[in-house]
Amino acid sequence: MSYDRKVLDAREARRDRGQVAIEYLGFIPILLLVALAGVQVGLIAYAAQQAGTAARAGARAASLERSAQEGCANTVSDWLSVSCSAAQGDDTVTVTATVDIPLLVWDFGNATKTATMPLDH
Repeated sequence: MSYDRKVLDAREARRDRGQVAIEYLGFIPILLLVALAGVQVGLIAYAAQQAGTAARAGARAASLERSAQEGCANTVSDWLSVSCSAAQGDDTVTVTATVDIPLLVWDFGNATKTATMPLDH
């Protein structure tokens, strides 16, 4: 192989490495979007779990004739927004807890769960 051919091969190899780097840079935003979507799915599941816990705690508090909203708020993480509403029947109380799902990639609204407990007379 001649010297000129070796120089040309080396130049082509350097050009290929640069092309790979540019292709990789173009793929990074897609990887970031997929990673953020995965975190968003985790936030949705966490908010739904927290809504269920808040509904049960609020129903328990309301069954003991305490504030359902206070029972809900005390069980949910501080960085989540929660609201509870209680409906009392003859022998039961039903509490609906709504937790705002944190916005990261897309807005999924709220997670809502309901719990019913007997009144403690």
